[in-house]
Amino acid sequence: MSDARIAQLKAFLVEDPHDNFTLFALALEYIKMGDAGQAEKLFKSILANDPAYVGVYYHLGKLYESLGDIGMARSTYIEGIAVTRKAGELHALSELETALGECGDS
Repeated sequence: MSDARIAQLKAFLVEDPHDNFTLFALALEYIKMGDAGQAEKLFKSILANDPAYVGVYYHLGKLYESLGDIGMARSTYIEGIAVTRKAGELHALSELETALGECGDS
């Protein structure tokens, strides 16, 4: 199923290679398939295009945690907290603060 989904998302990117929603969905599919490197690359691409795309910070931080890179996870959460606070995205802010507080507890 994920291979078909990835192919479909890549087809969408042919039409608009900078569509952050599609890039985000593709990154999540790569995580499901265990391809952390490709997911990280896509998440970073989204942030390069739009640092205010708040959903990326949580998932990128969790990806780093799953890889055992607690320093990068914490850094990502802290950066996301600053962005979400500035944007007034209170729900995302709360999720990132919780993730930061729990980071490394696993």
